[in-house]
Amino acid sequence: MGTAGRGVGVLRLPGLHGYAAEFSPYWPGRVACAAAQYYGIVGCGTLAVLEQNEAGIVLLRSFDWNDGLFDVTWSENNEHVLITSSGDGSLQIWDTAKPKGPLQVYKEHTQEAYSVDWSQTRGEQLVVSGSWDQTAKLWDPAVGKSLCTFKGHEGVIYSTIWSPHIPGCFASASGDQTLRIWDVKAPGVKLVIPAHQAEILSCDWCKYDENLLVTGAVDCSLKGWDLRNIRQPVFILLGHTYAIRRVKFSPFHATLLASCSYDFTVRYSTF
Repeated sequence: MGTAGRGVGVLRLPGLHGYAAEFSPYWPGRVACAAAQYYGIVGCGTLAVLEQNEAGIVLLRSFDWNDGLFDVTWSENNEHVLITSSGDGSLQIWDTAKPKGPLQVYKEHTQEAYSVDWSQTRGEQLVVSGSWDQTAKLWDPAVGKSLCTFKGHEGVIYSTIWSPHIPGCFASASGDQTLRIWDVKAPGVKLVIPAHQAEILSCDWCKYDENLLVTGAVDCSLKGWDLRNIRQPVFILLGHTYAIRRVKFSPFHATLLASCSYDFTVRYSTF
């Protein structure tokens, strides 16, 4: 472990490659990381729960799984519970207060489960997952099977994200070059946006505007979309030189976002 700069720490997990990192909504400085061996192509996966303190970054708990882990989300009603998604198509529920592993495993996707997200709107406890089998699935963590399956994408789903504003509404981004908006109360897709002329690897919902989303794609661009007028993006941000792996809006600034790319850079952008 080394440090770079005051209050910044580095913790290396040999043999593992990180796929997702999510801050705990309960514990400042606590982060969950989903990781895989050999870039997720073969091998096992690890969920690592890290915390930054005066001594640097420490590993609080780690859990191993028999396939690569590609995404992780924190529970919104229990500070110890997380859900991961895996290369074997399954979701795993973990409890950091219990050293042994998963409390429950959901195995319905037929290919890699590449994304998972826990709803942040109050009054519901729902999880959405997206898979390379071209489906998204809705889950209640208290129920042992999916509540609904959403079909319509014509390519692998790379990203599924709940609206932080609208209960029961989520977005999905796919290799079919579309961003889609879904309502869990409706059987079909609510809105289809042909967002890029390339695979879309990531999407996120603005925390300050219920109609604004951003997509990041293999064409190296970020595009902002207003759901009230999808004929053209409200902004296009360029600068990355390889595919954009993930994009996130800031929870603190309405016009700030961060993106990470296969060009080995992280960029902060304003629009």
